Amino acid sequence: MERAAVIVAGFGFRGAATVAACAAALAQAERGLPSVTALAAPEDKAPLLGPIAEARGLPLIALSPDALTSVATPTQSSASLAARGTGSVAEASALAAAGAGARLIVRRCISPDRMATCAIAEGPST
Repeated sequence: MERAAVIVAGFGFRGAATVAACAAALAQAERGLPSVTALAAPEDKAPLLGPIAEARGLPLIALSPDALTSVATPTQSSASLAARGTGSVAEASALAAAGAGARLIVRRCISPDRMATCAIAEGPST
């Protein structure tokens, strides 16, 4: 039996970001989309998303640095390139976590306080 596609919200955020900033970026990114089925972020930053994942009953995927640098992203932020070796941490997180053949359905959205970004990718059905 075929399952629905995987919809992953990927995050990138500054060290001083709050859960509220991440939630705001997610709210902007997911407007009018199918329900997100997982959250993803770099492994050193993923714990901040724990409250959001728990509140929504979603898995939280922590990604290694290699997983992020191996993904090409349409957005090319010089800050992200310098810090993480990828043009957009949010886009790379979403694509890497959604799996091979994933496609970006929402490019990164920035929280109002500019502390967090969120992008959404759709992975193939399993």
